[in-house]
Amino acid sequence: MKKRNVAFLVLAIALALFVVSGCAKKAEPVAQAPVAAPAPAAAPAPVPAPAPATVSSTYADGVYFAMDEAFGSSGWKYGVTIVVKGGKITDVDWNGLNVNAGFDKKTIDMAGKYNMVKFGGAQAEWYQQAEKAEAHLIKTQDPTKITYKDAAGHTDDIAGVSIHVVEMFSLAEKALAAGPVGIGPYKDGAYFAMADEYPSSGWKEYVSLNVMNGRIAAVNWSAVNKNGDDKKPYDKAGKYNMVKFGGAQAEWYQQAEKAEAHLIKIQDPKKITYKDDQGHTDDFAGASIHVDVLFNLAQEALAAGPVELGPYTDGGYYASEDAFGSSGWKGFVSLLVKDGNIVNVYWSAVNEAGDDKKAFDMAGKYNMVKFGGAQAEWYQQAAAVESHLLATQDPKKISYKDANGHTDDIAGATIHVNDFYALVEKALAAGAKKY
Repeated sequence: MKKRNVAFLVLAIALALFVVSGCAKKAEPVAQAPVAAPAPAAAPAPVPAPAPATVSSTYADGVYFAMDEAFGSSGWKYGVTIVVKGGKITDVDWNGLNVNAGFDKKTIDMAGKYNMVKFGGAQAEWYQQAEKAEAHLIKTQDPTKITYKDAAGHTDDIAGVSIHVVEMFSLAEKALAAGPVGIGPYKDGAYFAMADEYPSSGWKEYVSLNVMNGRIAAVNWSAVNKNGDDKKPYDKAGKYNMVKFGGAQAEWYQQAEKAEAHLIKIQDPKKITYKDDQGHTDDFAGASIHVDVLFNLAQEALAAGPVELGPYTDGGYYASEDAFGSSGWKGFVSLLVKDGNIVNVYWSAVNEAGDDKKAFDMAGKYNMVKFGGAQAEWYQQAAAVESHLLATQDPKKISYKDANGHTDDIAGATIHVNDFYALVEKALAAGAKKY
């Protein structure tokens, strides 16, 4: 019994040891080869930051324009037209207009009538230097990117430019700040119209206009008398004196300038109202003279279209024979040149009593038909001769059929005309009148 108990005890202990041993083995962590940590994922290739978007619109597309308010001491005022396409300045036109209206500065300069090189010793003509300034603005795209070396507005930023350029860049800045304005209704260029006859006042009125960027930008309203005097400079020289002798509120040229400014403001010569049949108006202050002639002639000029630039120097011209002829008359000729063209011709003569031959004839006191068997009175034939010169624009374009100066070139003129053409050449050679 003891043996069996001992045996049982031994078996129990052995079994207990086996269980403990197994449990211990289960609880002990099984050694494992270390598992390598997964390699960090490769960083994605850096995506380049998007390039800044190209500025496609610095300025709004369109046509920009700005002009000086008044003429400077030089007699010019300047304007700038800028074209923007795709947000960029693609074209610049810097130009000037004269106080006498007519053609723009570039056109006059290109025609050899400004001559800054010849008379001013400049390195290049004005229009050539202006083109370099325009190109600089197109290159920089910013009218403020310019430096001046003096108060007059000269710069060293642009090679080949010695003229002052501050006018262009200041106007360009003004134009771009104001925004696109487009193009006006008129065709750019110089316009002209003149009254048909001399009125009782003795002054035959005319209007000269300039259109820039489709807008009326300069107006010159004046008149010419039979001596070739141009009314506005004649008046400025103190030779008309409407205040002194007529009690006017201002001289004629000053009132005319107010009327011109009004036309530039309203841009349409039909937009004027008159308070009486004499053509006075209350539409603007400072003008008590009749202004209907200005606005009517402006309509006529615009309807006719731009004129061509002629070869002569603008102004009034006059020439007279040195002595009275055997007929008792001393001939004279007066001319008016505008835009380089002869636009008015007056051919007549004076006797020792001071009578004007044309007026004397028109009053029935010469009577070349009645007493000489002529085909027309002298004043009528003289008018045909004047018209021929206006058509040909050249006193040398005439041929004579005899030594007395008769011609077959002019229908309706049997009088000798060589003395007329000699006076025209003399007047043109003497130059325009100075006041």
